[in-house]
Amino acid sequence: MAENTQHLLEVQNLSVDFHTRYGTVSAVRGVSWHIDQGETLAIIGESGSGKSVSTSAIMGLIDTPPGVIRSGRIMYEGEDLLAISEEKRRKINGCKIGMVFQDTLAALNPVYSIGWQVAETFRSHGVEGGEADKKALELLERVGLRNAASRFADYPHQFSGGQRQRIMIAMAIALRPNLLIADEPTTALDVTVQARILKLLKELQKETGMGLLLITHDLGVVAGVADRIAVMNGGQIVESGTVRQILQAPTHAYTRKLLGAVPGRLGFSSCGADRSEEDKLLVVRDLAKHYAAPTRLFRRNSNAVERALDGVSFELKRGETLGIVGESGSGKSTLARTLLGLETTTAGDVHFRGRNITSMSRSEFFNIRRHIQMVFQDPSASLNPRMTIEEIICEPWAIHPDVLPRKKWRSRAGELLEQVGLKATDANRNPHQFSGGQRQRIAIARALALQPEIIICDEAVSSLDVSIQAQVIALLKKLKADYGLSYLFIAHNLPVVRDFADRLLVMYRGKIVEQGTTEEVFTNPRHQYTKDLLASDPILNINVPVEAPLAHVV
Repeated sequence: MAENTQHLLEVQNLSVDFHTRYGTVSAVRGVSWHIDQGETLAIIGESGSGKSVSTSAIMGLIDTPPGVIRSGRIMYEGEDLLAISEEKRRKINGCKIGMVFQDTLAALNPVYSIGWQVAETFRSHGVEGGEADKKALELLERVGLRNAASRFADYPHQFSGGQRQRIMIAMAIALRPNLLIADEPTTALDVTVQARILKLLKELQKETGMGLLLITHDLGVVAGVADRIAVMNGGQIVESGTVRQILQAPTHAYTRKLLGAVPGRLGFSSCGADRSEEDKLLVVRDLAKHYAAPTRLFRRNSNAVERALDGVSFELKRGETLGIVGESGSGKSTLARTLLGLETTTAGDVHFRGRNITSMSRSEFFNIRRHIQMVFQDPSASLNPRMTIEEIICEPWAIHPDVLPRKKWRSRAGELLEQVGLKATDANRNPHQFSGGQRQRIAIARALALQPEIIICDEAVSSLDVSIQAQVIALLKKLKADYGLSYLFIAHNLPVVRDFADRLLVMYRGKIVEQGTTEEVFTNPRHQYTKDLLASDPILNINVPVEAPLAHVV
């Protein structure tokens, strides 16, 4: 027993199976690791490697059935968490071991205000109502939620992703746990918001001395905050060591593969010489989109205006990749929706091949729309789960029947699947039968169905593992060469943009504050916001000893 208590938490030979209709899946196989007080342990690996399953076992969150903990012990303060009663586990969860979940919208109850939910953490452990509300407000202010008092009664959907993550952290640390588990706490967050969240976690760790268990696939985050790393693949830990050891001299082939997929280490793309006017596919001039700004739920101030787009101007040339970066709320997605005709414009013009599409009728724009397609961030949401892959890819031809005769739909769908690296026989399957990276390839195949000239990628790789991300970017580059495509590549992942984009627009509060070639913007940023954005990215500023820089490793 004395041996077990020297660590804050120790996982010993943990194995977890899931029984499915297709057989037994060994999600975790003989995993062992430990974490000490005040230490940050990062568990990294791709989706399906077993990271989240192993930590779910710690919190008792594995559904049994179908899940079965086949072997192992999880020792916390001298007790095996797998052997204690449910009543005793409830006293530990939240109070001594807190958890920050990846999907904040799923973790926060949509029908209760955020103040009520944070206060409920205190109420469930004996704190009275008024005192619980007071403590909850203090905590929301502590995690940096702006205007916490005035927003105490607001609901989760009224907050941005970064704000909801802060609310989740407030709930997780409410009872001052000595171990905090953070499962992908910064995935899909902007780099500046990510930097603030990570700084907050380290500040809280310094104040309380808690152990921090970080589950992530982001090596930049790991390099910035972790003390030790455990690398998981196929349900096993294939390598572990200090951050210095893993980044400088990885010994396992899988670890080297992960490091090799880290973006932002390639040379800059070349945008080539200036092209003629005929090569300008898209010309945007002084584009504006204004909304009436909400004040409180169901009430608006008619005099207040939110300028989502404020005088945006740029050009996109044939065969060019134009990257668009900026924080949430900077206007990136509003710009994409406006170009697709999903939003009306307040002012300004958009010309496609010399024709002003903002002044077109719906029927005129319908014929233009096929030339501009979009790949969305979440393929799970953008692909209809009730349709087969063949039906999904063929749907654009049903909408535009003059593009391809019906008798050729099936064969062409198979060709498109093969072009994006899948099999023609996959056409008979449904979206849920594919991984995230495969679903994104299907979304790209659908976007190619109408033979567009422009594809808008709205955070198309932000939630993918680094190796899958690298595969999708390589695919987009190949399709660009094969079809002469032009991309509008919207992203908050600066290293990916650095590798992929020819030119770059930096957006801030609805305006373009800087634009130029990718190399110019990255090597000589002029605007202070651009400088702050670049300084906030952990991959671009990864801290590796001079004698063995990461660039040499990967």
